[in-house]
Amino acid sequence: MMIEADGFLPVNLLTGFLGSGKTTLLKRILSDPAFADTAVLINEFGEIGLDHDLVETVDGEMVLLRSGCVCCTVRGELATALKDLYSKRERGLLPPFRRVIIESTGLADPFPVLSTIKADPVLRHHFRAGNVITTVDAVNGLRQLDTYIESNRQAAVADRLVITKTDLADDRTTQALKARLRTLNPDASLVMATDADLDLSSLADMREKASLGDNLSPSGFYCEEWLQLVSADGAPHQTTISSIALRVDRPVDWTAFGLWLTMLLNRHGARVLRVKGILNLKGEERPVAVHGVQHLVHPPVHMEAWPSEDRASRLVFILDGLDGALLKRSFEAFTLARMPPVAPSLAAAQ
Repeated sequence: MMIEADGFLPVNLLTGFLGSGKTTLLKRILSDPAFADTAVLINEFGEIGLDHDLVETVDGEMVLLRSGCVCCTVRGELATALKDLYSKRERGLLPPFRRVIIESTGLADPFPVLSTIKADPVLRHHFRAGNVITTVDAVNGLRQLDTYIESNRQAAVADRLVITKTDLADDRTTQALKARLRTLNPDASLVMATDADLDLSSLADMREKASLGDNLSPSGFYCEEWLQLVSADGAPHQTTISSIALRVDRPVDWTAFGLWLTMLLNRHGARVLRVKGILNLKGEERPVAVHGVQHLVHPPVHMEAWPSEDRASRLVFILDGLDGALLKRSFEAFTLARMPPVAPSLAAAQ
């Protein structure tokens, strides 16, 4: 697993609700040769049960595994732990790891972890946010999504959704969970942890160009219209999370779009759980992929080619308590008008 071409160390977040199988998946990842040059930040070693794999203790909070991975506990600020890791790497006290995986607690909102890199000027020079990997329990996943906002947020921000414990759930329940996750997060890759041929390295690999093309439906994204989520019994979902797909058939001005998105996330970023899509920009032959999680927006990516003959711009937003219809009107008014208004208007959605 090579360092990214841009020179930054990618930081992957492994998240999922309590008992969803994060520990089991992490142990599989750490035993895979593809992750031998990985540093892992976890909450407590006791939760992971790595004692049989420990080969050397570096200090009170850091160990080396036989696989070559570096594991550390996080007892203070995440930014401090990342800086300490990087400092030891540069001084030759640790192997030259090329990736960091952070395993979060089961009740954690994933965004504060992701925002740490962007918020700290030192970290921004060395690290960048990579894929978010979220585990979802096939046995309890539907109930957790019905009950806990954290479970919804963890699934909504995922780049890779890993359904665990399918061997303990009946096929009907598993299929219902898959459908629910597809509604909640239309474009994340979805895999089964029990698959014998599961490619663990693909979980951490951004592969942005491939994933955007592979996950597009013929008319855009899986999510074709604004969807208000419902619970397993058909009642309105208490978390007020919804998704909306936007389609624009004429080229979009990049400056206007960037200004609109910046102002939108500055005001409502905590409630825009995810935005992802491809844009047909004025003056550009190739499509441009955009991807953001709350206030954190990844650098735009020029894709090699359009995934189909359709040249329309398509965007998917996953929202928490925002009115999708108002967002759509704001987007159209701000990005498609000849002279964009002063600011995006979402006042009614507060």
